[in-house]
Amino acid sequence: MSNSTTTAIDIKKIRAQFPVLNQEVNGKPLIYFDNAATSQTAKSVVDALIKFYEKDHANIHRGIHTLAERSTKGFEETRERVHQFINSEEADEIIFTKGTTESINLVAQSWGSKFLKKGDEILISQLEHHSNIVPWQLAAERTGAIIKVIPINEKGEILLDAYKKLLNRKTKLVAVNYVSNSLGTINPVKEIIELAIAQGAITMIDAAQAAPHIKIDVQDLNCDFLALSSHKMYGPTGVGVLYGRRDLLEVIPPYQGGGEMIKDVSFNGTTFNDIPYKFEAGTPNIGEVIAFKFAMDFIDEIGHENIQAYEHELLEYANSKLKSIPGFTPIGTADKKTSVISFLIRNVHPYDLGQLLDAKGIAVRTGHHCTQPLMDFLEIDGTVRASFAVYSTKEEIDVFCESLQKIVARFN
Repeated sequence: MSNSTTTAIDIKKIRAQFPVLNQEVNGKPLIYFDNAATSQTAKSVVDALIKFYEKDHANIHRGIHTLAERSTKGFEETRERVHQFINSEEADEIIFTKGTTESINLVAQSWGSKFLKKGDEILISQLEHHSNIVPWQLAAERTGAIIKVIPINEKGEILLDAYKKLLNRKTKLVAVNYVSNSLGTINPVKEIIELAIAQGAITMIDAAQAAPHIKIDVQDLNCDFLALSSHKMYGPTGVGVLYGRRDLLEVIPPYQGGGEMIKDVSFNGTTFNDIPYKFEAGTPNIGEVIAFKFAMDFIDEIGHENIQAYEHELLEYANSKLKSIPGFTPIGTADKKTSVISFLIRNVHPYDLGQLLDAKGIAVRTGHHCTQPLMDFLEIDGTVRASFAVYSTKEEIDVFCESLQKIVARFN
């Protein structure tokens, strides 16, 4: 695997940190292009997870013995690391969940139950993952609020003028993704947030797809809530983050009840813990949270600017190669994109294409990508999605395109 000539990425060094890539699938070298669904896990992360279970396994915040203290220290060090990674004002604004989906549900339940009322309006975009649609539908059903949809153009870009017209004093919340999981579109979230603030609306940013590619600064964005997932960021599954402004987190009710989120309990009532613990009921994925710190270290050691530049280079290279394939139709051609290519091939069903590529050791995602309303707007059932990561290479893209050429030749 060769180095890029225009970026500071040392691809051999990076790939060496992902032993999973050094294997064969169906007799072919694995080419993993399903990174928008979940990225592979860095060796430093796996090593940290093993160390926890072999040396430090104990519950957190409750024991005074040595293992409990080591476990608690590692857990809280990751909270501090997330605080630095997204530049929150303080570490207490970081809540651990099991993923972006739970983070959004937490806001929809806790904030929504306190602040939404009949006739209030919730704005979500046509680009949203089901996880940023269904929780708001449930909140609207509970409260009588109304959901309105921010339209997009055929390139997969939010129509800001239409968004401005939808905003009004009834708008209580705007929930949008930073990056589209289906199309790779990078949304103008800072401007979206500014416009929402001007109308007194709260903002919820789904940053699951942005976190591995784009440097996130919640103070610069000025968002109220932001969610991300470890497993999109070379970390373990089962770990998510909800960032929330302190003033909001302090006034909204807990999402779940149980251990850790209480100060005092009696049969006459309960006093809740301070943030962030008020929202962290029960025993969390302790080892996975501790290991997540090393995934953020991995990203920062390479640098978001270097990652973005390299992945953009891969995106441009793949687009130039794919254009020559007969019947190739890109889906989602926004001017600003991360390293995601959704496409269709004439006369080949996406599921068939996915299976035929898998037979050649190439992992892509097929289907609606949990964005059925977006697919309805585009008037298609689904796409094939190839998504690149910092360990992807041009050589892999060459094999991918050659494989597509051979498959297409069989159907045309």
